[in-house]
Amino acid sequence: MGIYLLAVASFAGLVMALAVMLMVAERYLVNYGVCKLDINAGKRPLELEGGQTLLSSLYANDIFIPSACGGKGSCGHCKIVVDSGGGPLLPTETPYLDRKEIRGNVRLACQVKIREDIYVRIPEELLDVRMFDATVESSIVLTHDIKEIRMRLNDPAEISQRPGQYVQIQAPSPDGDVFRAYSISSASFEDNVVELNVRIVPGGIGSTYLHNLKEGDSVIFTGPYGEFVLNEDPDVEIICVGGGCGMAPMKNIIYTLYDRWPDRSCWLFFGCRTTKDVFYLKRFQELAKKHPNFHVVYALSDELGSDEKWDGETGFIHLGCDKLLEAGVARQAFLCGPPLMIDAVTRVLEEKGIAEKDIFYDKF
Repeated sequence: MGIYLLAVASFAGLVMALAVMLMVAERYLVNYGVCKLDINAGKRPLELEGGQTLLSSLYANDIFIPSACGGKGSCGHCKIVVDSGGGPLLPTETPYLDRKEIRGNVRLACQVKIREDIYVRIPEELLDVRMFDATVESSIVLTHDIKEIRMRLNDPAEISQRPGQYVQIQAPSPDGDVFRAYSISSASFEDNVVELNVRIVPGGIGSTYLHNLKEGDSVIFTGPYGEFVLNEDPDVEIICVGGGCGMAPMKNIIYTLYDRWPDRSCWLFFGCRTTKDVFYLKRFQELAKKHPNFHVVYALSDELGSDEKWDGETGFIHLGCDKLLEAGVARQAFLCGPPLMIDAVTRVLEEKGIAEKDIFYDKF
């Protein structure tokens, strides 16, 4: 048995040594020279040394494509269109791409190496993403596992964000800095701060880092990102549905909404397990007193304990949507929370007559 284990260990060591040698050989012996990186048909032409990944080359030139795994090819977020020069599609990419994306030349930027002139297409709004330096202004406990972290911007000193967008926080890890995405909870008119609602995840790199920040600490992040787009028609009713830290984009949307349209109709449905998970309720109830067309519905899904007092809705939050929303009203919906919740709420909203294109969601 000992000889067998020794043989296996030796073989594994040999394979690892060969892999390292190949990486070193490519880095130092293979010279790809200067390659042209053409972005959006000449909109942002760059020249750079070949041999690096497309993602790292873009970051080095202040073009920040979403990526949560530090370029390891395990998150699937860094999708862009590579029209030519990207080489063949790799097995490490296919699990994250559907057939339509593959036919459309979508690639993972972290897996594409620049070995020749390469032509790519990047959504215009990503070219406006910036890296921000900020200082923690406050860190407030909201529940037993969620903190509100408010950061004052230093450089740049202002951010232009749509309600429902997110930023990517740079967090240290044993393998180097990584980025983790968090929705912005501060309203879009607060252009000199970014506020987050962060739930602690046991062993989570980003949440552990953020929960340990203190007032005065420096934070680096990129943004804004996201595809939520608020309907500008004040006659369209807005439906916000969230759970847990899915509150963040809802708070942003609601406060932005009532800053611009004081009389607009909006519903907030928020699902919690127990009374210990309830936060911001009194704040929203005060807002509803100022804006009678704002309706606040919190629901508890777990049975009440003997020491818990609750006069709100109970049951899963999609049941509240079904109970209180009338059908046939012009609406737009924003959902953020667990996949099962999103799927259940989506079915209810579609039954109420909301078109699929008018339902924006973020599952986590």
